[in-house]
This record gives sequence, structure tokens and C-alpha cells, in this order.
Amino acid sequence: MLEVARPRPQRWDKPLDPDMTDRTVDRLLRVPPFASMDPEAFPRATPLGGLLRNDTRVTQHEPGELIVREGDYGSSALLVLDGQVRITLESLPPETLGRPPEPRGAKLMRAVARLFGQSRVPELRSRDAVSATPTRADEGVFLQDIPGVLDEAATAILGAGELFGEQAAITRAPHTATVFAETACVLLEIRWQGLRDLMQHTPALREHIDQLYRQNHLQRHLRHTPLLAKLDDAALERVAEAVRFGSFGSFDWSDSARDDAQVDALERLQREPLVLEQGKPVEAVMLIRKGFGRMTSRLGEADRTIAYLGKGRALGAEELVVAAERGEPPVWRRSIRAVGCLDTLLIPPETFFREVAPTLTEPQKQRWRERAAQQDATHQPPPGAAPARTLDFLVDQRLVNGSQSMVIDLDRCTRCDDCVRACAATHDGNPRFIREGQTLDQAQFAEACMHCVDPVCMIGCPTGAIHRDEETGVVRINDGTCVGCSTCANSCPYQAIQMVEVRESGGAIVFDEATGQPLLRATKCDLCHDQPTGPACQHACPHDALVRLDLTDSSAIAAWSQH
Repeated sequence: MLEVARPRPQRWDKPLDPDMTDRTVDRLLRVPPFASMDPEAFPRATPLGGLLRNDTRVTQHEPGELIVREGDYGSSALLVLDGQVRITLESLPPETLGRPPEPRGAKLMRAVARLFGQSRVPELRSRDAVSATPTRADEGVFLQDIPGVLDEAATAILGAGELFGEQAAITRAPHTATVFAETACVLLEIRWQGLRDLMQHTPALREHIDQLYRQNHLQRHLRHTPLLAKLDDAALERVAEAVRFGSFGSFDWSDSARDDAQVDALERLQREPLVLEQGKPVEAVMLIRKGFGRMTSRLGEADRTIAYLGKGRALGAEELVVAAERGEPPVWRRSIRAVGCLDTLLIPPETFFREVAPTLTEPQKQRWRERAAQQDATHQPPPGAAPARTLDFLVDQRLVNGSQSMVIDLDRCTRCDDCVRACAATHDGNPRFIREGQTLDQAQFAEACMHCVDPVCMIGCPTGAIHRDEETGVVRINDGTCVGCSTCANSCPYQAIQMVEVRESGGAIVFDEATGQPLLRATKCDLCHDQPTGPACQHACPHDALVRLDLTDSSAIAAWSQH
């Protein structure tokens, strides 16, 4: 077998800015917030100066230049070093944001190029690694009709020393606002791996970022909560001031996911952090900020899963209103447990009754009265909902995290493997999924990337190679910055990421010249983002046995199971 030796890639082989100089790093160390950080608090492997040198870059922008676009995914925070930027507090129309449509036939041309550019060698990599690419694809794009934006949309100015984009980077979520250069400005981009390490070793920075969320994002989150939709600006501000934060479970929840899947249902339920307990007093209205919660109802000595809840759901308002009308103390009618990681916002009862309760409609309150009249033990899911057994399975296996889960109908599947061959044909000769996985009745949940709402595979990546596409939300891997460390594959609780040996054009396996071990790269499903037909596996199935489902909504699997 042919062998080729190369050095093993390291975390900082691909710095965010290869042209970063010692002089620039020294200047950054003298400006806030870095000037107040203790270099001794950082480990030798990732010193403060090393983080600034490798995980940051200085960028310059002209007035009107688009820096962050609402709805795009981002993996970096940005610090204003000089000048001013303007942040929009209201959504702007797409045409204003300079989001041009893709040229007609572009996907078809890419598909044809891939078809005729196939290599006979699987997992071929050129000797020169692909260079790192910025996560923001909007450089050089300018906001259209700035005077109109300033006249019609509420905006705010951010100046030197102020940070933005940090919440999207930390929570792996889309940006909630558009930011453009107000004046000629200089920014420091901090990719999230560096921001993560800075926060870990600087508690003051972590507290500052929490405060930024309260100042810059909390009201927007509250505004998009249906329960609070009718509040005016003044009332919403008063609610925001009273909100308390809660967090349950672990941000790195993938560490325990595999172990939890191996234990029985009772122990698994006991392991999940209890957020609300049925029968206990209601001490706040709870809004889910991020993550998933399992809702259970007590049935005799056991608990039955009746739903799972995600971002935007509100709990406690129903219990408070009905109990107040009855003259009874409010208690929780259901229990909620954190599935992995659950972040919450808590509104005190007195704030709810003063600000929110007056905006409730009579039909809404009547629905709550009728629902409260039912006995918890005889609770039945609404028509069209997935049965409790299905809900338990989805929550227990953490499949509720998947927005593009591959589900195969085993009654229709003939095991012809056309799906596997189609995937291999479009991905360097190797399929990007395994036609195996957990099964429930006739449904098999294949080991393919689900493009999760909370992609924990990103948490430990040292270079940011695994990231969300800013426009589509597809979780992708930048092959040029992947160092083959296997962190993402080990973090994924769904076995959806495979490490493969890479080869030279002659078919030789590439080996690490220092250790003698094969060099690896992480591979996984990318939803065939450059194929005009969408996922090749689904398009190739001759029996329509394979679909992609959004399992964050239990009604999707319920509807599919009845097809």
C-alpha cells in the first residue's frame, strides 16, 4: 500500500488572519477588554496573546457597508475598535439587505461540474490544503437606501469598545439584527472558539456578555413570544427589567447523551434536570429561551411524556390565571425536564398580572379554563399529535434536536442501496451517511447529519471547521481548516460524523510524518447543498421510502407515519 507522510495539522495552523502581526497583538492587549484580562489565568496551550494572534482579525469597513445581516448564521463576535456602527432594531426588507437571488441554473452547473469531475480515488485531497475562508460572506456588500432605513426603522449606534454578534456565535443561532457601518470603522472579529476560551478564563467578560443579552436581545426575544405580542413598548421594557435568567443541564450535553440512551426509561428520566415539578407552586411564568424540555404528566406512580417544548414556548400563565379566578394557590399541572441543555426566562407573577394579564383575550382564557377542568391523569394528546410512545422515543434518543432528520420507512425500503450509491456519487466516492440507526415500528432514523437546532458538534472544534452556512443554516465542514482531531465526531451523539483517511491523487493514503498514523478528515451529510434536486439520497429512492423531517415539531412525524 502506498504511503505519504505529512505533518499532522494543529489548531492554529489556519489562523483567522495569517497576516496578524506582533505589533497588532501588542496594541490589542492595551485596549479594553483585553487590557483588564489576566494573562496568567490562561493555560500555556492557549495563552491570551495566542488567542488574539490566531482567533481574531482586524477588519476595516466603509460607511454603509453591511457587516451583519439579520437571519444569517454567524460564528464570530465583533468588537468595535474605532468608528461607529449602526444596528437596526426592526427587521428590514430583503431587497434592502442586498441579498441577490442565485443565478438561474447555478446549482445545475455545479452538479454537472461535480459529475464530470469525479475522481477514481475516494477522499482525494490535494497537497495544498484549501485556504480558510471567512464566515461572513458579505464583505463589499452595502446597505441599500440608507436614508430610507434611518427614516423608517428604529436604529441604535454602537461605538468603540462595544461588542455585537456574540449571541449568534455562542448559541449557534441566526443573527437577530442587521448591523452596518455608520462611519469608516475598524472592527476586531473574534471567532467563537476564541470567544469561548476568553469567556472561560475571564468571568468578568462572561458576565458582561450576559448583560449585553439583557440590553440588546432580551426585548426582541420577548417581542416574538406570542404571550407578550400585545404589549406596548413601555410595558415590554418593564417586563424585560423584571426578567430573571435560568439555565438547566449542560451546554456540552453530548458528553452524557450516549450513556443516557443505554439506561432504562425510569433512570433516564431521573437523570434529566427537573425544571418544573407537577404539584409545586408556580413562582414565575417561564419562557424557553433555548433548548428543549420534556413535558410529563403523572400517571399513578409513573410519568408519561405528553409533549416536548422548544424555543418560544411559555408556561405558567395558564396556571396563574385559572388559579386566580378560582381563588386557589397556583400549582404546576405538568412537570418539565431539561433534555440536554435548557435556558429559560422567568417573569415574576406580580409583573405578569400587572403587565401581561390585562392583554389576554376572553377566548384565550376560556380555553385555559376548559383545559384546566380536565384531569391530569386522563390527559389525551390533541388530535393529530404523535402518541406518547413516539414522543418518549424521540426525546429519549434526543432526536427532537433534528431539523433535517433522515427517516426511512422500512415497510417501503427494499434495501436496494440506491440512496447510498447516490450519496457516494456526489461525495468523493464515499457516502456521507450510514443506512442504519434507531428504529421505532416501521421508522428507521438513519445515522445521517440532522442539521440540529443545537449542533453540539460545533462546541469543541478547535478551528471552526464545522460551522453553519450563513444563508441556509446547513451545518457544513470546511475541509481546508479541519485538522482531523475527531472532536466533532466524538461530540455528535447521533454517530452522524465519520472520520475518513485521505489520499493523494495516486491513491496513496496520507500519513502523519511525526506519528506514522493516517491523516483523517471529518465528513458528514451536507444536504447536497449544491445539487438542484436537493438531497441525492432522497431523490434516488425508487420507492419514496426516505424523507427528511423536522423532528423539532412532533406533528411532522405524526403526519408522516400516517402516509
